[in-house]
Amino acid sequence: MGMKLSNFGFNLPEELLAEYPAPNRDEARLMVLDRKTQTIEHKMFKDLIDYFKEDDVMVLNNTKVFPARLYGNKEKTGARIEVFLLRELNSETRLWDVLVDPARKIRIGNKLYFGEDDSLVAEVIDNTTSRGRTLRFLFDGSYEEFRNKLTELGETPLPKYIKRSVEPEDAERYQTIFAKNEGAVAAPTAGLHFSKHLMKRLEIKGVTFAEVTLHVGLGTFSPVEVEDLSKHKMDSEEIAIMPDAVKTINTGIAEKRRICAVGTTVMRVLESSVSSSGTLNPYEGWTNKFIFPPHDFSIANCMVTNFHTPKSTLMMMVSAFAGHDFVKKAYAEAIKENYRFYSYGDAMLII
Repeated sequence: MGMKLSNFGFNLPEELLAEYPAPNRDEARLMVLDRKTQTIEHKMFKDLIDYFKEDDVMVLNNTKVFPARLYGNKEKTGARIEVFLLRELNSETRLWDVLVDPARKIRIGNKLYFGEDDSLVAEVIDNTTSRGRTLRFLFDGSYEEFRNKLTELGETPLPKYIKRSVEPEDAERYQTIFAKNEGAVAAPTAGLHFSKHLMKRLEIKGVTFAEVTLHVGLGTFSPVEVEDLSKHKMDSEEIAIMPDAVKTINTGIAEKRRICAVGTTVMRVLESSVSSSGTLNPYEGWTNKFIFPPHDFSIANCMVTNFHTPKSTLMMMVSAFAGHDFVKKAYAEAIKENYRFYSYGDAMLII
């Protein structure tokens, strides 16, 4: 009998949802789970280095979060509308998939105005997509000028559970220090704990880094609404695994090194392109892979992840990797010890 949604429920006290990141990236707390000994240790994130040796491989997600949340006003009524940019559909026609809030106020043909001088206008083209709405931005300048305008008017898309206003430092802290390829609407949060100093120390120790890309969409956080997990459909997210990363990771596998997926997003990428011989293949495209127990992992033998919310697909993946009972025990311990949960929260290393 497979796992059911109800297997992943637990009571999470609201005060453990992290509203702010740790003062320093690498000084979040770190819970270390050893699958072999079934033991739990409590450390600081910078102690991560003690669990890695020369030629071990850390796989990072180099996606970059763009300022995806815009606030505009509806024509005629002036009603304030929040627009969350999900995905660019066509760069030439400036067509985007978006979520709008409040959704009930928006109809096809409505125009929305953004910026104090209404310098950006969008028209609602389609009202029926599964993800919300399709908007066409009406903008005269070049594509580069258009993207600059979105960056200027948009704000850092902090998750909805964070009730405070976005602050200037969020633009930096809700972004990994190795972010390069713009396209995510949410940060790959396990990577947020890596500081320049820790990266340098890992490099000096001889740990090898490989970078892959998964542009995190809101589908990662979509609630599971079916008790039978095999019926849940993940939204597709864009991924890229380049040949140089494949070479680094496959060499690590051949040499029986530690291959550490930094975050659930990296784990999804790696599990989305496995060869029949259990090695990684290069790939550029989309993945809608949903990982839940039981699952045989092919590439990574270690992972870094944050603490996730009840019944989330992220918690299901972690349970598949570390073992459901062990993760339940670890989460109970995390709550008892006041670990901070979710995007700006503390971290877990599973070896």
